[in-house]
Amino acid sequence: MGKTNKSETGDSTPPSAEGLAQAAQAAARRGPPPVHLWNPPHCGDIDMRIARDGTWFYLGTPIGRPAMVRLFSTILRLDPDGYVLVTPVEKVGITVDDAPFVAVDVDVQGDDLTFRTNVDEEVTAGPDHPIRVERDPATGEPSPYILVRRNLEALIDRKTFYRLVDMGEIRDHEGAEWFGVRSQGVFFPIIPAAELPD
Repeated sequence: MGKTNKSETGDSTPPSAEGLAQAAQAAARRGPPPVHLWNPPHCGDIDMRIARDGTWFYLGTPIGRPAMVRLFSTILRLDPDGYVLVTPVEKVGITVDDAPFVAVDVDVQGDDLTFRTNVDEEVTAGPDHPIRVERDPATGEPSPYILVRRNLEALIDRKTFYRLVDMGEIRDHEGAEWFGVRSQGVFFPIIPAAELPD
């Protein structure tokens, strides 16, 4: 179930996607926007959604311009009440079905696992960018994630997760044997070794 935001202002009209894009572009000229420092008023929700596969929708239609999606991704933030696009002067809520990003590939160099996301951001798993795996309580199906920045995660897509499984190993983790992967000297557990299929 996606996270959405409720307007704190009630009757104000949220800005358009075009207005947000212009503000993001202006902020990006000076490097990565410092969205964690901005505290503008909440202007309500905007009809924008990030699907589980990483597709961004505006007014129910996929945003077909990758550059526009990358631009919006730079002003994305997760607040206590949900995901928002934030500029120095306004903040609007959007819907995110699962994680806001998708890790679509992994590059292995020695002990380092560097992931590339659907918005061309690269992040190396390690102490600052942990991998975690949630399992569906009913089916046991894994949903693996990597922290991209602050509290924004990428869902690791199926093909990339299978590559991780191929390079996995069994190690002692918190007093039990786990199957997982290592990166930057950190072991990330995936599944208890006892639950591995024969």
